[in-house]
Amino acid sequence: MGEFIIALVLAVVAGVVFSLLGLISGTDETAVMVPITLIVVLLGAPPVAVFAFFMAAVMAKHLTHAIPTALMGVPGDTMATPMMEHANFLRRLGMPHIALRKMISGGIIGAFIALPVALVFAWVLSPFGSFFQQNSGIIFTIAGIIIAYLSKGRWASVLLILPMAMLYQGLDALSFTNLEKHLSISFFLGIAIGPMLVDLLIALSRSARSQVTRQEMNTYNLAPDRKAWSGYFPNPFKVLTKKQTGAVAGTALISSATFGLSPVGMTSMMGELVGSRTKGQYNKATSSLAAMNGVTESTYIAETIIPLVAFGIPLSPVALGPAQPLFNAPPVFTSDPINNLHTLMEPIDFLIYGLMGLAIASVIAYPFSMNYARKATVFIMTRISQEAIIGMFIGLVIVLSFYEGGIIASLVTFSVAMAVGLLNRFLGMSVGVQFMIYYGSSWMISTLIGQ
Repeated sequence: MGEFIIALVLAVVAGVVFSLLGLISGTDETAVMVPITLIVVLLGAPPVAVFAFFMAAVMAKHLTHAIPTALMGVPGDTMATPMMEHANFLRRLGMPHIALRKMISGGIIGAFIALPVALVFAWVLSPFGSFFQQNSGIIFTIAGIIIAYLSKGRWASVLLILPMAMLYQGLDALSFTNLEKHLSISFFLGIAIGPMLVDLLIALSRSARSQVTRQEMNTYNLAPDRKAWSGYFPNPFKVLTKKQTGAVAGTALISSATFGLSPVGMTSMMGELVGSRTKGQYNKATSSLAAMNGVTESTYIAETIIPLVAFGIPLSPVALGPAQPLFNAPPVFTSDPINNLHTLMEPIDFLIYGLMGLAIASVIAYPFSMNYARKATVFIMTRISQEAIIGMFIGLVIVLSFYEGGIIASLVTFSVAMAVGLLNRFLGMSVGVQFMIYYGSSWMISTLIGQ
């Protein structure tokens, strides 16, 4: 009963915190979810409570990210980027409120479909768990090469795999010499905040500052609120048409069966699929937005649950990014040897506490987004500094890395962040590729030098 209450409380906390973070445009999921989830893990929360917290965070963040996307015309986060074209079309028609309602309703339906479907696929794949665990090094290396080739950097990313593996292993050897232990948290915190840190460094550089300097303030025109329902909690099945509900269910089902593909890519692909089968630009835009936001939820849930339940090692872009602390948060959770939610929770626990997290986040974020989207947006834009939010997360990273290994760990974190951020910004080497390289670096370098 004690674990249940803690899980309940943490799910509420996640629902509130990530509902607010979703309102801040441009907040990257990995950069905000990794530090906060790590804090929850390191504070000693029970495994089931950590999982409920994370599920609530995913649900809340990907419901409220629709608010800046639909109302302001700027992506709420990385996952919202593919939805900009359809959202801007509806803004030009003077109907951003319609876009917002469709997106949020699609998200809530997609999430509740994804959880049981992902658990079924995890159960199907679980017999292969020992194979993946025993060959994780070469699997991470092959996956890293594939993802690097498919990333924006393409051949540049592929060619940089071995140099980055050498960098990770070199820093690890250096830190081990001084601390007599291997660092883990510090490395993936550095990878997570790399792009964010580089933006700050560019702003501090006299020669590069012009890349981020703006001559005038941004201007946003917000449409007035239009409430077309009674009560506080609107029914998502009434917001969407039957055809749109079917499209959301179908795309959520398809995307929940995958765990190795890019969530952004799946979101874009499913939107194109729905749009190509829908006549009329207005119907195409609203149907695509509903399906795409449903996919943002389903991909994150499936790509967390399938590798976590089936293998216990992070073998998906989401598991290697935002969900990283569920797999690896030493000394509490480790993926080598496997001692994380994979071994500490029963399959039924994933269903019970996953539903708890989704339900609580829905009760908080869904009616909030439907009823107070405009007021919340105005407050965030006029009272909250985005720079202050970035500074807060940089501060959290410093605290967490220092906790793991003092000043040496903090230096490792910022060395990694600088390298990762520069490669991401200027050569298109994605954060997902960097995580794959980090996990495969030990196998790569030992194979290369014959040790």
